[in-house]
Amino acid sequence: MSSLSLPWPLPAVLVWLAAWLLFGWLTRAGHDVLLALGLACALGVAASLLGHTWWRRLLIAMGFPLSLALSGAVSLPGWAWLPPLLLLLLIYPLNAWRDAPLFPTPFHALKDLPAHIPLAQGALILDAGCGLGDGLKALRHVYPQAQLHGLEWSWPLRALCALRCPWARVRQGDIWQADWSGYDLVYLFQRPESMPRAAAKARAELKPGAWLVSLEFEATALPAPICLPTSNGRSVWLYQPNRRV
Repeated sequence: MSSLSLPWPLPAVLVWLAAWLLFGWLTRAGHDVLLALGLACALGVAASLLGHTWWRRLLIAMGFPLSLALSGAVSLPGWAWLPPLLLLLLIYPLNAWRDAPLFPTPFHALKDLPAHIPLAQGALILDAGCGLGDGLKALRHVYPQAQLHGLEWSWPLRALCALRCPWARVRQGDIWQADWSGYDLVYLFQRPESMPRAAAKARAELKPGAWLVSLEFEATALPAPICLPTSNGRSVWLYQPNRRV
């Protein structure tokens, strides 16, 4: 099942149905209702990764517990709803929501980068906020000779990204606390509110000649960008904050 091939809201409806079926099967089999609730909610949270926007992911994840609460099908203590919320926060930490919810990079969005940023064999590239690894896959497609690194705040997403991208070095951490100075290119797909901070960090830390690449959102504080259009209407912004003279 993939949200890429099913029209919205069908992915959400199917996930809610699957969670209800799992909950019903577990309770009918005599399992504890709290265990059934936890597993059904875990299914919804895991499947929320199918959503393209954070609103859709939230609806997919919370649809089952909300519908269960409204239905009155079971009587549960108030604390029973804490584990689903904690699980949701584990995958989508609050500070990560302030930067960017899980936006996947289209595979061919970066196809024109090598024509403007030729990188040497073994160049170091960082995907700052790598999520599930779609950006790393797109970067590997255009820079197969590079050493790819991913940094992701969420432990579950970091683990899934490492499984999807075994050829990259994927670490858990805060992209704003990490040192960018060793990289030849730093790639971001964040949100408009994050770009001033990204521009300041790039100017302060990137070595002379290194590049900052942003999908969709412009870092207006940085001068002389190169703007590349993509087939889906987004733009790729290229910056060299500390240009060699």
